[in-house]
Amino acid sequence: MEKKQSIEIDLSYIEDGLYLCIDAQKKGDIEVDTTNFYEHEPIYQLKEGCFYDFEFSHEKENIAKHYCLFCSDQSNIVKNRKRKEYIGTIAPNIFVGTLTLQILNTEHPKKKWDLQLEVQSKKTSYRDDYQYMLNDITSKCTDLIIQANSPVTHSFETDFNTDNKTLYQRFAFVSSIINSQDFEESIQRIVTSPTTNWTEKSELTDARKIKRFKNSELRSLINSDNPLKLKNTHPLYKKGIRSVATKIESYRKLENVDTSENRFIKHALETFLKFCMDIANHPNAGTRLKEEANIVSEKLETHLQHDLFKQVSRPTTLKLNSPTLQKKEGYREILNVWLKFDLAAKLIWNGGDEVYSGGKKDIATLYEYWLFFKLLDVLKDIFEIEPKELEQLILPVNNHLSLQLKQGKITALSGAYTKANRHLNIRFNYNRQFTGGTADISKTGSWTTTLRPDYTLSIWPTKLVEEEAEATEQIVHVHFDAKYKVANINQILGKEQTENSLNEEKKQNLKGIYKNVDLLKMHAYKDAIRRTGGAYVLYPGDTNKPIRGFHEVLPGLGAFPIKPTENINETIHLENFIKDILKHFLNTASQRENIAHKSYIIHENDKPNEISEPIPEYINGKKLIPDETYVLVGYAKSKLRKERMKWFIENEKYNFRMNDEEGALSFTEKEAKAEFLLIRESKDGKATNLYKLKKGIKVFTGTKLESINHPEAKKDAYLVVEFENDVLPQFKEITFNCLETKEYKELSKRHKNSRVLAGIPFTTTLTDLLQNIDK
Repeated sequence: MEKKQSIEIDLSYIEDGLYLCIDAQKKGDIEVDTTNFYEHEPIYQLKEGCFYDFEFSHEKENIAKHYCLFCSDQSNIVKNRKRKEYIGTIAPNIFVGTLTLQILNTEHPKKKWDLQLEVQSKKTSYRDDYQYMLNDITSKCTDLIIQANSPVTHSFETDFNTDNKTLYQRFAFVSSIINSQDFEESIQRIVTSPTTNWTEKSELTDARKIKRFKNSELRSLINSDNPLKLKNTHPLYKKGIRSVATKIESYRKLENVDTSENRFIKHALETFLKFCMDIANHPNAGTRLKEEANIVSEKLETHLQHDLFKQVSRPTTLKLNSPTLQKKEGYREILNVWLKFDLAAKLIWNGGDEVYSGGKKDIATLYEYWLFFKLLDVLKDIFEIEPKELEQLILPVNNHLSLQLKQGKITALSGAYTKANRHLNIRFNYNRQFTGGTADISKTGSWTTTLRPDYTLSIWPTKLVEEEAEATEQIVHVHFDAKYKVANINQILGKEQTENSLNEEKKQNLKGIYKNVDLLKMHAYKDAIRRTGGAYVLYPGDTNKPIRGFHEVLPGLGAFPIKPTENINETIHLENFIKDILKHFLNTASQRENIAHKSYIIHENDKPNEISEPIPEYINGKKLIPDETYVLVGYAKSKLRKERMKWFIENEKYNFRMNDEEGALSFTEKEAKAEFLLIRESKDGKATNLYKLKKGIKVFTGTKLESINHPEAKKDAYLVVEFENDVLPQFKEITFNCLETKEYKELSKRHKNSRVLAGIPFTTTLTDLLQNIDK
């Protein structure tokens, strides 16, 4: 390939002396295949994402002005100047493959000529990657067809109807099988070591050359049409034999290659050849498709020209149950290819036009489709499930088989997984859409705009349906996005930025250039899609870098390398990560589950509490949360009220009755967690003494309380709490109306005795108290 910055394409076949000049911004952005190394590709090759200036040139300027360039498939690739249409720019953008442009004579609009240019991917390995991924997808699809028990029969004679829309993708599926290295190696194994059988060939042989006679040969020796009379002195004459044959019919064993297995191999190659020739001769096949079909046809014809197949006749039957076909190396691979070929030739891919329509090679989209199958395999192995929805991936449609895999269309695979007494639902989605702008946060969706990650793994307990799991924060979504064009992890996660680099990035942003767009997209998925535990990029690189949000594998961001390369475990890093996720979900005490539950409890109340009163920021070094801060509310009876209050203050203790009588304190988790004590002294429920509790609750006997001068301790036992005398500054001079709290109103419904109700203790939240201040 010769690297250039400018080229002149000879258009003398349109008009003598006419040229199309194309200029790149830098040398190397144009390559010319002078040696025709890529024989099925156009000679002139541009690069994706680059910009090129073009101009029609002729020694007579008026002639050049009559021509313009345009692209009928994608209008944004070619832009002509408004006043000088023979000048403009070519911007391939993300297009990769054969780019067909049209040359138009403005004086004769009906006259058009096609001009083909090849657009290369920036990744030098894209040709091999494209072929490998297409082969792999074909293999996965045909395996799915067999697994799904699709209504497909194998015909002895193959007759494939090829319509215009699916012509290229059908050929792409088939050629990906035939062009594979495995196919070539299998043919070589067969021709170098073919299966044979032994046959007997009859021929007239000089009787003197036969060393050992069989009975049939003895009979021929005596009863022959060409006898030789013996002399009377001959030993046989004395035995009554008057003559013997000079030549008799004998049989000798020959090794024969015309076996049923070799006949099948020849038939398979001829079937493949017929299909490719039909494609090449199809009236709707474009130039590139015909060239590619002819290349494959030539390969097949070369194989059929081998001496082996010249000695093999056409089959009368196909013995597919032959042990040789099923077990011998080379034969079993071609049998497998032949079985897949019939299926692949019938297969229509609804998303295929996005990958290679009109000669386009959308390598990035193909990578996305390929990763779907890789992720599918990983999830099936790890979670040990065989999703029933697999049968819906390939469906019979109008005598064809249709692969239901297309961008923007949800293809969900789901199943249940049980391990270590944890029962989980597993759901894998392709291009799942999370609708934006929904006000109900209990529903699935996005906070803002609608988002559609490439792949989404959702996990939730089997005891909940998906809607319940969303509403109760018990479901977790993990998103993955395919980024074929990312070569280095720094393109995703970036390097540590300096002030200068940040300033430069801001300038680029103002120009509409966003280098960290992939990173921002991951953050968008994680932060915008509800119940998202992580968002990760899958790219064909080398570096594995998951980033944890806190102490556990989820929540997180990051990137995993998955290269489309043979003979390696491409998904090892991703497999290990998903196994870590599984371990994480088997841990029912995880921090993430704790946060999820608290989030549900907090958001369950659709009318959040409001407090405008000043409160302490921290209690005992911990952030004070009013809704989770409990207050014990006691009562100093009118009788001996002053003596009781004096004893409480002097001893920094307060006692609750401990029995099953009405008016005793019901001891629950709230009482154990209480941080404050409020003592009301009047029946109207007003109280001003809010004390901070010391840690711990003790049990005192009545005798013990009397020994420390309690004014009245007649019961056997009491619960005693200790508190600090000094009221916190934020709560001084505040009067609380205890009778208006929610907890007291609930008590009043259960206790109709007003005398008992007046002195009954209870526990409420600090929020409830602060919302009932007597102003």
